[in-house]
Amino acid sequence: MATGSPRPGPRGEAGLIAVDALGPGGPYHSRTRLTITDLGGTAVAELSLVPSLYVHRAIGALRAAEPLPAAERLAALARAGEMFATEPVGGLAVDDYERAVCRISGMPISVVRHATRTTRRALVDAGRDARQALPTGSVADWHDPATVGGRAVWTRRGEVFGVHAAGNHPGVHALWPQALALGYRVAVRPSRREPLTPFRLVSALRAAGFADDQVVLLPTDHTVADEIIKAADLSLVYGGDDVVRKYGDDPTVLVQGPGRSKILLAGEDWHHHLDTLVDSIGDEGGTACVNATAVLTDTDPTGLADVLAERLGAIPSLPPEDDRAVLPCQPSDQAARLERYLLDHAAGTTPHLGGDGITDPVPGGGAALRPAVFEVDRPDATQTGIELGFPCVWVAPWSPADGTGPLRDSLVLTALTHDEALVDRLVDDPTIRNVYVGDHPTYWMRSDTPHDGYLGEFLMRTKTVLRG
Repeated sequence: MATGSPRPGPRGEAGLIAVDALGPGGPYHSRTRLTITDLGGTAVAELSLVPSLYVHRAIGALRAAEPLPAAERLAALARAGEMFATEPVGGLAVDDYERAVCRISGMPISVVRHATRTTRRALVDAGRDARQALPTGSVADWHDPATVGGRAVWTRRGEVFGVHAAGNHPGVHALWPQALALGYRVAVRPSRREPLTPFRLVSALRAAGFADDQVVLLPTDHTVADEIIKAADLSLVYGGDDVVRKYGDDPTVLVQGPGRSKILLAGEDWHHHLDTLVDSIGDEGGTACVNATAVLTDTDPTGLADVLAERLGAIPSLPPEDDRAVLPCQPSDQAARLERYLLDHAAGTTPHLGGDGITDPVPGGGAALRPAVFEVDRPDATQTGIELGFPCVWVAPWSPADGTGPLRDSLVLTALTHDEALVDRLVDDPTIRNVYVGDHPTYWMRSDTPHDGYLGEFLMRTKTVLRG
């Protein structure tokens, strides 16, 4: 194990929030620690980092442990959901936790609060949501009377599930608890960008009834991160194109990469759908993979870009802790780098909003990331594949002769069209993972429908059990 000692309490040196590793022996405060700062550079928390040996011993303990009985783990998940959303956890009240996440991540406080509610519901309903992937004709337990005479039984593909968590949105932690519902033991590597949410969630799960050898929090540096993936049976990894390239061909890793969600207007007057367009681009500060990053239209793309720029440009720049805040913020140096990246890659396009920059300093430190609208001259322009963590949209022309090629590789495609033959092709395209036909925003979700496939499709398999 790492040099250090278990230690209770939410505060470390200088009053910082202590985000300790949560291993099979309880909280662990290592000597190697990373200071987490807010938007203005003020230290807020201290993250303990664990070495490779600690990781392997922790995952070994998970593998040796037996899962809780199904009814007990579902009840513990529900209790954890209520605790996460309503009670002090790890010494932090809900409001203190949400404000700390807001100041560290730059996410608007309203988005953080919504994620708290979403995570609560996800834990309460984790068993039901996980079972949505149960194949018709199979049962969830070999004790089911249906196995007399032979029946397919849904079983785990492994025992230990590793998670490389993202830090762009606290809501990403609403998914992996389904693995606990299915009997996996789970190892979470928190993002160093925002580790408070997984720390709070794992702490709540333990307080609600999951033993320390059922779910662990393993903060590491980048050199150790891959050890979690190698040691686990199956893993969930979030990231950009570099992560997709690294893990995309590994059958034991489920990659959650860029969304590149789009909207197509084919034979539809965009004037009638402006609210849906604007909301799809700007909901939750434009930080999610389901936000629209490209809009393709067969009618007047220039006019559409002008109107989108007018609507999005009216959003005020506010510090993220302001209840009225809509836009995400970042530390000023990070915001400046993102601005340079955008303007470099927008070369050759027509700016309608953001052509002079997208950063706007806010009180308390950091800069708001203001919306950007750029027009490209062809539907397959490379810019339409650029996804950034704020409201940024590329408006492109499209015609039926362009086909579905420019629409591929989309997590969500909202198709505003009455052309059923076109919809047939979109639904059949394996690179378009969700198709919303009609006036539906790209961020629409419901817990019983898959977002990027059901997690259970990845975690589980069927085997035949015959008894009698």
